[in-house]
Amino acid sequence: MAAMILDGKALAAQVKREVASDVAASGLTPGLAVVIVGDNAASRIYVNAKKKDCEACGINSFEFALDADAGQDKLLELIAELNARPDVHGILVQLPLPAGYSEQAVIQAIAPEKDVDAFHFENVGKITTGDFIFLPCTPAGVMEILEHYGIDPAGKHCVVVGRSNIVGKPQALLLLHKHATVTICHSRTPDLAAMTRQADILVAAVGKPGLITADMVKPGAVVIDVAINRTDDGKICGDVDFDGVAAIASHITPVPGGVGPMTRAVLLRNTLKAAQM
Repeated sequence: MAAMILDGKALAAQVKREVASDVAASGLTPGLAVVIVGDNAASRIYVNAKKKDCEACGINSFEFALDADAGQDKLLELIAELNARPDVHGILVQLPLPAGYSEQAVIQAIAPEKDVDAFHFENVGKITTGDFIFLPCTPAGVMEILEHYGIDPAGKHCVVVGRSNIVGKPQALLLLHKHATVTICHSRTPDLAAMTRQADILVAAVGKPGLITADMVKPGAVVIDVAINRTDDGKICGDVDFDGVAAIASHITPVPGGVGPMTRAVLLRNTLKAAQM
């Protein structure tokens, strides 16, 4: 068996074309403010990519770069200014923040209607009940990949490896809303392999290269690799041993080119939705 590749890059390009068309038809000029604190190299790459995405879709992109030692008060003052700006519809603070900053305090300072990452408590609560406005970009991207390829979670056993507030927990909720039976695994799960081998759909979101190997995957399972890791030799990879797992899975996302591009595409759609609101 050779797994079908779930091409998130191609699907993201389609979503971006749809967003660009919808922006043009709306007569609106959505504005996305991206705030970066410090000189994290990976964050800089992501921010530059988001700026290019916005430009391609007719969305104004505003970048605000603060020194790592600017301090949390200055960051909160900036967020308050952006909350009040009518030309800014979405606000994204690039994570992780440097030491000394409270990510939770910063996230809660963003107006919920401009929280296009859907990390604010109000938006998280709405996701829990299913009455949401925005969905967090990465879990929503995973769901769009599944839908695009005709993979229905209903009645399936879905195992999510990772319990972060950004991916693992909301991913489990979105799968639950689609009538899946969901198990969340994490660093204290006693026998991880025993759990992952039960999965019809396996989502890996830990940030540990090579964590999921072929012997941990049920033959014919759908494997979604959310993680983006960089090895010591500079190679980008996910949590899944791609070559080994691709030999027994039915479907698999590559890294890069899988979930990552969809994360950025959903961000654009959320920004347009914020402008329409």
